[in-house]
Amino acid sequence: MTKFIMATKIGMSRTFRPDGAVVPVTKLKAGPCLVTGLRTSDRHGYQAVQLGYGEVKRLPKPQAGSLKAMGKLFRHLHEFRLSPGQAVTIGQTIDVSQFAPGEFVSVVGWSKGRGFQGVVKRHGFHGHPSTHGHKDQLRMPGSIGAGGVQHVRKGMRMAGRMGQARVTVHKLEVVAVDQESNELLLRGAVPGTRRGLVLVTAA
Repeated sequence: MTKFIMATKIGMSRTFRPDGAVVPVTKLKAGPCLVTGLRTSDRHGYQAVQLGYGEVKRLPKPQAGSLKAMGKLFRHLHEFRLSPGQAVTIGQTIDVSQFAPGEFVSVVGWSKGRGFQGVVKRHGFHGHPSTHGHKDQLRMPGSIGAGGVQHVRKGMRMAGRMGQARVTVHKLEVVAVDQESNELLLRGAVPGTRRGLVLVTAA
């Protein structure tokens, strides 16, 4: 059975193993999510479930109309693929109780946006020496390769927009599950900002 849930990143903390070892963890506010729609192989060509997360009071009319039968409006809607034969019904609630400590999950988040950055920060270029004829070139990119092609080759590492990209981290261990507060503690770092949306699926 495929396990999945939407969550909000609270921040990083630490916890302790029974033997006293320190474990860095990321705390997530996971769910509860409501099943708002189903995708079937007969009608849509694939089998998936649509979850709603984060209740709001107002939405644009197209989104609000699609959720009219639910009686609730959600800020986030996302589809998750289902395993063959997995039964899910519209209106069903998905919460953290499906996860257990010791399991491994994959987490999808969106990295922090850094804006337009140069090659030193964006790609880790070393820059130029500060002396010996390198005036005003400390953080310049330098040569960009052959000029005979009359264009910049694809994939050339240059300055540009950095961050705000979809990032997936695999095999994060579930350290603890708090069903009362709907919180998940995952070992290690999770991409994104505080209060940012993340997608958690079983690894």
